[in-house]
Amino acid sequence: MLILLLIACSLRAAGADQPSGGTDVDVPGIIFGHIGDSYEWHITTWRGHSIAIPLPVIVRSRTTGWHVFSSHHLEEGEYEGFHIDPDSGKIVDSAGVRPFDISITKNVLSLMMSCLLLVVVILLTARWYRRHDPEKEAPSGLAAAVEPLVMMIHEMARDNIGEQDYRRYSPYLCTAFLFILLNNFLGIVPFFPGGANLTGNIAITMVLAICTFLTVNLTGTKHYYKDIFNPDVPGFLKPIMPVIEIFSTLMKPVSLTIRLFANMLAGHILILSLVCIIFIMAKYGAVLFGAMTVVSVVFGVFMDLLECLVAFIQAYVFTMLSSIYIGLARQKEE
Repeated sequence: MLILLLIACSLRAAGADQPSGGTDVDVPGIIFGHIGDSYEWHITTWRGHSIAIPLPVIVRSRTTGWHVFSSHHLEEGEYEGFHIDPDSGKIVDSAGVRPFDISITKNVLSLMMSCLLLVVVILLTARWYRRHDPEKEAPSGLAAAVEPLVMMIHEMARDNIGEQDYRRYSPYLCTAFLFILLNNFLGIVPFFPGGANLTGNIAITMVLAICTFLTVNLTGTKHYYKDIFNPDVPGFLKPIMPVIEIFSTLMKPVSLTIRLFANMLAGHILILSLVCIIFIMAKYGAVLFGAMTVVSVVFGVFMDLLECLVAFIQAYVFTMLSSIYIGLARQKEE
């Protein structure tokens, strides 16, 4: 409920400079502004003034070399020959050509903060275990929250990979699960340092899927590759099966990428759309406005709770499928 109210307040502030009749709330701008990346971290708009955290822009032009400056300078238009293209939202030069861009954008900053937070969580948990004997004392505090998650992934790896190999892959699976879970929950929080659509960004989910793909195929057994390139099938299927198996192998990271990306992105869009209904209905009279406000709040709270469940499920599904793929690659010939 608190999350929904904070989103509503942010949207109300964003529309504070609009005509009072609730005429035009820029719903696509609000939604895509939240789920998209940007060169600043927008907090809110208050009395027509944008409150945002400017981020460093680091670009390299083919003609003028490297440029480092604050994104605050781009608010007034062109700066040092660069401006933000209104169509793509990316920095381009005066000729409309995109430079080599390694700027610290909203998603990059969110990634840095979430990685730092994850490291702190793991180190604090490890610190508790160094100072206590878990066989004599039950975990408390942060360790009590992290231990069930780690043990859950540990048992998942044991079941899907096997008794002999699961310890080798448990650290990667635990890291992937905790990273996705943390960023899924941070994405639901509407205020800084949360609110970035990190796991709803296909670049992030693609890198995670590639990590699983490399782990599977760089550590696969001879039997795994034999089943791909020389499967034990009738002779007339020998030329066809390798093509099918290679295609299946390549599609596994694609499915991991799209599943996580699409589910988290859809959740963000749906929650924002429900909240925007309140302000869209403001111009249709007090009765309809009040009724739709109640409906939007009720469904918004339900979607918030559902999104929390989806955040956990998607992290679990990604990790489970990764462990299954690793387990299939580690099978030995009977």
